[in-house]
Parts: sequence; C-alpha cells; structure tokens
Amino acid sequence: MGALAKTRQARIGVRQMMNLPALAISGLNKHFGGLPATRDVSLFVAKGERRLIIGPNGAGKTTLFNQITGDLTPDSGSIRLFDNELVRLPTYARVRLGLARTYQILTLFPHDTLLHNVILSLLGQSVTKWDPWRALGGFSELRDRAHAVLRQVGLAGRAHDLVRETAYGERRRLELAMALAQDPKLLLLDEPLAGLSQPERKSVRELLETIPSDVTIVMIEHDMDVALAFAERITVLHFGSVALEGTRAEVVADPRTKEIYLGK
Repeated sequence: MGALAKTRQARIGVRQMMNLPALAISGLNKHFGGLPATRDVSLFVAKGERRLIIGPNGAGKTTLFNQITGDLTPDSGSIRLFDNELVRLPTYARVRLGLARTYQILTLFPHDTLLHNVILSLLGQSVTKWDPWRALGGFSELRDRAHAVLRQVGLAGRAHDLVRETAYGERRRLELAMALAQDPKLLLLDEPLAGLSQPERKSVRELLETIPSDVTIVMIEHDMDVALAFAERITVLHFGSVALEGTRAEVVADPRTKEIYLGK
C-alpha cells in the first residue's frame, strides 16, 4: 500500500472514530428469576449528547445503569463505550475507559472528610498503588486534583469537614465531584436531584450546566421540568423495554408518554 493510500485510510479511520456513538447498547436482556428487568434494550447515544432516561418506577432504568457499569451482568446483549465492548470487563476497567457514575442512593464514607472521599475515588483509576499504611493526604497529585474538583462544585471550604457534618445537598455535590474527578467521557447520573430542596436543585442544576460539552451525559431524573430542559433526546422505558424515543418535543407530544405515566 502506497503512502497516499495509507494516509487516506488513516483519515477514514479517524472519521469513523469521530462518528462512533459514545454509548451503543444492543439487544440487552436481564431477568431476575422469571421477571424481565430489561428486555431487548437498544440505545445509541452520540458523543457529547445529553440524554434523559425516563419511565415509571420499575421500568428498568437503574437496572440498565447497573449493567452499563458492571454492577449487574446482562443475560445477553452488547454494551459498547466508544466501540469498546464492556460486557465482560470488570467495573474498574470500564472506569479507566472513561465511565463514571452517581447513584440514586448516596455511596459515601460519612466518617471521613470530603477530601478523602474524592481521593479514594481517584485511587480506583490511578496507577498509584494503594498503601493502607500511608495517609491519604500523602498522595500529593491526587490531593491536588481532589482540591480542584471540590472547588469546581463549590465545596472548597468544606474539604476537611467530615461528610456526616454536611447537608444533604452538599453530599449530592460531593458525589458528583467524585465522578467528575475521574475526567469521564461518559457520565451516568441516577436521579442527581433526588431529595433536594428547591435551592439545592437550582445549585446542582447550575453545576450540571458547567460540565464540558464533550462529556456525554445520560441522566435518570423524575423532576421533569429540570430534566426536559437539560436533555437533547429522551428515551422512555416501560416494563424494561424502550417504549419510545425522540427529541423533547416529540416525546412530550406523543400520546404514549401520557399513557405510560397516567395509564390513560
């Protein structure tokens, strides 16, 4: 193959990589006993897209996230992150490929400081080896990164406070900080506004708007006013299946949306 042909092939390869979806899910199935949790779910999310996943309780939304992150293993199907197959990879390997997540139920260490919680999240993807006899504050590069991300979410002044001493809204922002600290390419947000007061919702919503546009975000959220304003495309799950998908205007106008939520 000549030099010109090789150059053309390389350019084609670059264009193909640029056009790859950030997240490509195909034929995903998961059963708990005889109960289907996800049924033949296919989902394609473009790089940099803001995607909203909605559906009534029990629709399979969090189960879908758990399969993407590796907390659950699907019975069948494919999950690809920038064309890397995830299904057989452990969670830590998925994180190193650019996947980060927040949880509907907070998963923090309440008796440790905010700073140490962020450092622990960074250790999971760092080449630095864990040393239980070494103080977390001694990991200088991770400490600096943790301080930076706490400033990003407005928690710089609470870095050395214990998590249990903070307000619930601050803990939500801390969990988001722990995800952002990992420089994710794909960020999964599982009800990031759950349990927040109106001022706290406003604060977290403004924070979400500061996330760089090249970070792909898939969000589950029940606050429809906030969620619809945030998302570019919406996927509606019902009984574990994709019931409909489209732009905000298309999904809101579709009578099936009302039927799924109101049973009418």
